[in-house]
Amino acid sequence: MQDQNTPMEQDAMMDEADLYTLVDEEGNEKLFELIDILEENGQVYFALIPHIEDPNELLEGEVELVVLNAKKDADGNEILEPIETDEEYDRIAEAFLERLNEEDDEEDEEDE
Repeated sequence: MQDQNTPMEQDAMMDEADLYTLVDEEGNEKLFELIDILEENGQVYFALIPHIEDPNELLEGEVELVVLNAKKDADGNEILEPIETDEEYDRIAEAFLERLNEEDDEEDEEDE
């Protein structure tokens, strides 16, 4: 028998964020939320923003966008690494920003 989620369970699953704990150069841990995934030339990239409990805080100012290369280690575990070159980073970050702006434009059209 195939497991099926009730509509309420499906809504709860959709509301759950994909959260990642990232460690900065100084060893500080910070929680980030995955907002988009992009695949280009066989590489997978993640766009993340700091996790914010209150969505209203997103409206209060600039949001830091972190773009990382997603890879698998020898054991098949997902690891996130910095993008190696400035050129690659700029190209991928621009692609994510375009996608996010398109989503915002679509949401604005739906609100009208």
